[in-house]
Amino acid sequence: MNPDSKRRETYRRKRSSANLHRNHAFAAPAAALKGNVFARICGIVAVLCVSFGLAWAAHMYFALHSALDGEGGNFATSARIANKEPISVLILGVDQGIEGRHDQGNSDTLILATANPGKNRATMTSIPRDTLANILGDPNNKYNMFRVNSAYGVGGSKASIKTVTALVNVPIHYYIEVNMKALKSLVDAVGGVDVKVPFSFSYDWCNFHKGKQHLNGRHAVAYVRMRHDDPRGDYGRQMRQRQIITSVAHKAMSVNTIANYHKLVKIFDKYVKTNLTFNDMLALALNYRGCMDDLDSGYIQGHDAWINGASIQVASTAQLQKASDLMRTNLGLDKEVLDNDETRLNKLNDERNNIKWKDPNAFTNYQIYSSVVADDPGSSDTTTNSTNNSN
Repeated sequence: MNPDSKRRETYRRKRSSANLHRNHAFAAPAAALKGNVFARICGIVAVLCVSFGLAWAAHMYFALHSALDGEGGNFATSARIANKEPISVLILGVDQGIEGRHDQGNSDTLILATANPGKNRATMTSIPRDTLANILGDPNNKYNMFRVNSAYGVGGSKASIKTVTALVNVPIHYYIEVNMKALKSLVDAVGGVDVKVPFSFSYDWCNFHKGKQHLNGRHAVAYVRMRHDDPRGDYGRQMRQRQIITSVAHKAMSVNTIANYHKLVKIFDKYVKTNLTFNDMLALALNYRGCMDDLDSGYIQGHDAWINGASIQVASTAQLQKASDLMRTNLGLDKEVLDNDETRLNKLNDERNNIKWKDPNAFTNYQIYSSVVADDPGSSDTTTNSTNNSN
């Protein structure tokens, strides 16, 4: 036999043996093979789920971006929120679109909120819409003592911010202006809200029963608008307003809201005005949500008064100081003794008209003195008719 043929035959046997050994080594039992296939399918499904989830989140992000900020808007996160500093937000509920109104309207709801992520604490202070205040923001910068909610009619959110800042000596960093017509749509978009109804009542063909109750948009509007049948009057309504706002804020961070984000986009685009960018809101949801676990919710208590024929709520200096101290402390600011038009008027009325703050009856002798008198109690100037002008 040819020696070369023997060598080739020997090489084939060795090669076949090596291949067979290698195949046995890498081969797996049938059960193991099935397990590997199942694991691979699971892995592919997981990758697809993550990919679709990221695509959905990106789509939602940019859709919200466009609706809230508009094309070419400011997308950056403000330095204060990016640095997780304490913030204050003035929430204005504007009564446009309600009961057929289409004018500038007034701010039916005024709530000044503060949030301190370092302390994980928040405050929410309602300011009664009839509270006496010097209305700032008028182009002529005139002295005008009247209801605080009229500031919006004078100069929109800017005038409201100036007026409230001066009233309680608290800096306001951001504002959220919500057309009250949007409340129904906002509540419906988050799937309704759960509230604890303080007492049973009916309003605008809606029935409310004492205890926990789920409200849709229409019922939520009726719930916050009823005032005259509330034993606490406007203060009871303010409490119900804070209930709805708090519930909507909680629901807005839920998974259910993500499924309905298209509705929220349309509502924000049409009914909500704010100087918060979308990135600001995203950062607030991520870094400030712990503040809601320690929420101090309250209001500035006023005293009924009839001034120049107008029904007004006059807040005592003690009440204004208490609210100022609470909010300034949560913002990390030192407390300061209030010295503004409201506290000076209170002092003048205490001295000249012997105002009794503990008397439950409405004041009939509280007077609005001119800015000159308010600055100089010794002046001979008399009262102004600023309330009549505003009214």
